[in-house]
Amino acid sequence: MIIKTRKDIASSEITPESVYRERRKFLKSSANVALGAAGAGLLSPAGIAQTGDSLFARAPADINLASKPDWLLEKVAQSVPAPESGPYFTDETKTPFDDVTTYNNFYEFGTGKGDPANNARDFRIDPWSVEVAGECGKPGTYTLEDILKPHAFEERIYRLRCVEAWSMVIPWIGFSLADLLQRFDPNGNANFVMFQTLVDGDQMPAQRSRFASIDWPYQEGLRMDEAMNPLAMMATGVYNDVLPAQNGAPLRLVVPWKYGFKSLKSIVRIEFTRRMPNNTWNDLQPSEYGFYANVNPEVSHPRWTQASERRLPSSLFKPQRIPTRMFNGYEEEVASLYAGMDLRRNY
Repeated sequence: MIIKTRKDIASSEITPESVYRERRKFLKSSANVALGAAGAGLLSPAGIAQTGDSLFARAPADINLASKPDWLLEKVAQSVPAPESGPYFTDETKTPFDDVTTYNNFYEFGTGKGDPANNARDFRIDPWSVEVAGECGKPGTYTLEDILKPHAFEERIYRLRCVEAWSMVIPWIGFSLADLLQRFDPNGNANFVMFQTLVDGDQMPAQRSRFASIDWPYQEGLRMDEAMNPLAMMATGVYNDVLPAQNGAPLRLVVPWKYGFKSLKSIVRIEFTRRMPNNTWNDLQPSEYGFYANVNPEVSHPRWTQASERRLPSSLFKPQRIPTRMFNGYEEEVASLYAGMDLRRNY
């Protein structure tokens, strides 16, 4: 059912098994956040040097996990655990919850790694709506319940590789992106799908800044065959809880074979397009950030190598440096999407 709404709505170690399962059962709403060393300064996708206190910032223990509607809590609680093999699983050590929720790039809340957790404490996801438009048979404005209730949630444990050359392993909760997009009946002219993030300066303080280099809203896109790949996921939770605001509540993309900036957060618009849509970092620095953004250790960023990555948590004295794998280790599942393409040119 489509519910029309106003378009102007503002929209370390592994967790012990006993605690992990208890979180699934009781859905604890807060976490103990510890200070963690973050390693040497890196350049952000916008080219901003992350040095000094902002890089090492951690949110206090009362970190906000956004508003939590009861029906969404219930759906997360009923999610199917990750399989113990296959592409939706890795036995690599999971990045601790504290690091997943306090070391983030989300420029709507600030450029420091700790800014999103610190500045998103009052972020609300109720009400929330998503506008669907373009080359499809069922355009309209859908409430968050419209979007989520038809889908069974499942856990997937994916590697996340940032273009800044750090990485995590995260247990997401959500469902197949393809299953969602098919509900809107994309037509034969839908060659790409574009996603946009919420614009709300009252809740996202960095959007009010006169010095912001981004022309909001943050926007990303995928080819339709990429979006329909089984690995592509719409995430609604992490570590058996509703997504924290700083991780992209209530809806974010997870495209694990691409650099993290492709996995758009806090989605309020989906549009099916004939032509390749603009995407934010490509508009800002086209020589550095291409449309495809596939993880590729053989193609360096103009200012740093992509051949290795720093697996979090890490420190100056224990950097956890590991080799980067082609397509972030998902080559078997996605390489056919790019058969015959020059991946140095189509970066």
